[in-house]
Amino acid sequence: MSTKSRKIPEGCVTRRIFRIFRIPPNTLKRRIAALALLVAGFAPAGALSAAKPDPEGALAFPPALERYESEEGLSLSAVLAHRIRVEPLNLVATALFAFAILHTFAASRITAWSHRFRGGHQRRPRDSAEAPGDPLEAEPSHALEAKAELLHFLGEVEVVFGVWVIPLLAAITLARGWGTAEAFIAHGVDLTEPMFVAVIMAVASTRPVLEFAEGVIGRVAALGGRTPLAWWLAVLTIAPVLGSFITEPAAMIIGALLLGRHVFEHGPSGRLRYATLGLLFVNISVGGTLTHFAAPPVVMVAPRWDWDSGFMLGTFGWKALIGILVANALYAVWFRGELAALGRVGGTAPAAAREAAPAPAWVVGVHLGFLAWTVLVGHTPVLFVGAFLVFLAFTHATAPYQNPLNLRPALLVGFFLGGLVVHAALQQWWIEPVLSRLPATPLFVGSIVLTAFNDNAAITYLASLVPAFTDELRYAVVAGAVTGGGLTVIANAPNPAGQAILGRYFADGISPLGLLAGAALPTLVMGACFLFFK
Repeated sequence: MSTKSRKIPEGCVTRRIFRIFRIPPNTLKRRIAALALLVAGFAPAGALSAAKPDPEGALAFPPALERYESEEGLSLSAVLAHRIRVEPLNLVATALFAFAILHTFAASRITAWSHRFRGGHQRRPRDSAEAPGDPLEAEPSHALEAKAELLHFLGEVEVVFGVWVIPLLAAITLARGWGTAEAFIAHGVDLTEPMFVAVIMAVASTRPVLEFAEGVIGRVAALGGRTPLAWWLAVLTIAPVLGSFITEPAAMIIGALLLGRHVFEHGPSGRLRYATLGLLFVNISVGGTLTHFAAPPVVMVAPRWDWDSGFMLGTFGWKALIGILVANALYAVWFRGELAALGRVGGTAPAAAREAAPAPAWVVGVHLGFLAWTVLVGHTPVLFVGAFLVFLAFTHATAPYQNPLNLRPALLVGFFLGGLVVHAALQQWWIEPVLSRLPATPLFVGSIVLTAFNDNAAITYLASLVPAFTDELRYAVVAGAVTGGGLTVIANAPNPAGQAILGRYFADGISPLGLLAGAALPTLVMGACFLFFK
């Protein structure tokens, strides 16, 4: 059968691929088959073997820190060079991680390119003299459409780290075989946190939970007349504190949803949007330090260092509360004119949202019960994922009191965190020696900087592996990790959830530099509180 006689469904992904690359269907199939045979033929011996750690429980890659020997007395640069010689894949993994970070900074620009492709998408007339005769070439505008969709996909920040896991696994497979790559994913990466954030985001964003949180925070906002300014202050003060009890991801989701409904819907300026987003991220990051079980960077070290909630409140929590109040006050004064004017112009979403009858108390109670259960068993995926399946059935049974459950944002955030966890697991070779060589104040500053480019929980976890850490150094690294948790979307696990919710209020996506600028002042305030209050 000839290429022209084959009927390919309109809109099919395969058809778009043919148009983009100008490859006839049968030729493409033959090339894919040949490539598959080539890869199989050149795969390293044992590449398809079962994935298991060695008898001592250690993975072939990445090497355990104990395997780097004879490093006593070496400088930092010499240690890093030695570790690259021991395992060259260390450098490859970090280079791919760096490319992924650069990709996140370019995401908004890629999204803008996709919009321009869509804007230039024009269908040629079928009777045009310029139209080629091949039916696969007859509508080249579909190629532009497919390129626009591809660019839009690559411009989604939530997919960046997951996409860069693909070349990472390919590099490990080519160097060590598929068995090593599979063993790394199966035994060297803990994906509990991404699953937990995805589930807690889906539960916390339901209408009954949001109505309950809105009622609680709304009572505080009522003291200021329920104006956008009153809601802005109430949400940015109360939601971060709630994070110490319902976990930071749940607090982020509730805070972002309420800010979107009561502030962002009124059309604030770009400067106010970025300032609010940065303030929310920083406040949530430090707000979870009142207890020992809610903030991911604290959870990583509390059992190892015997920190309980009393210790956290007396050492970190009260300083975080002061920082939150001061940062909120500074931005409230800075934007007081615009925040006051939002009540007189802009959106009407809050009134529209109140048209639906509120969910009955028993429905709200069941939702809060599922939320509490997820928090309680947050370290056991089989329990909270199983309960989530029951929760999905319950939301279907109580559909009149629910908004349509959109799982796409939760799944994208889980995918983002999953990719980040995979990459972060391969950065310990250079982060550990950096942290272990810094005194207290440089360690505090260094922890803030490193957190901007790594999940802050990964920073504190690696610090917990350093045996010589004194109490002063432990305080410095954790304080720095939570202080820098709002500088970038990857700095703190709940940040992608906030971005997913509020990202629609930014025309070309959230700019990393805009977020950095918005978070700079509250980060300095929090840093001063942790550094100078003893």
